[in-house]
Amino acid sequence: MPYYMISFNDGTMVIPDDDLPTVARDAMAVVQAARDAGVYVFAAGLLDPSHTSVVATDGRVTAGRPPHVRDFLGGFTIVHVPTREDALHWARRLAVACRCAQDVRECMAEPAQ
Repeated sequence: MPYYMISFNDGTMVIPDDDLPTVARDAMAVVQAARDAGVYVFAAGLLDPSHTSVVATDGRVTAGRPPHVRDFLGGFTIVHVPTREDALHWARRLAVACRCAQDVRECMAEPAQ
């Protein structure tokens, strides 16, 4: 059974401050429903991209968002579901709850050991 990442880009969730408690409640309700359905794996909102650290292949660490990178994840949810249609079902629910479009990507299978 595949894993899917449902995510949105930083800056696409534009919500008035007064609506944040409602959005948080609605999003948590979807997460709880996914838990109850046994498909929830993990979810997280991510801090502003200015808090990014980049580790280069030589091990050098640079603080802050790289100037050549335009898009950053704003948050994601991982679900473990039988089909892409099932992942799209949860993405639809999250899009409504979070008031922004959601991307759905299947995770690569782990290599055989």
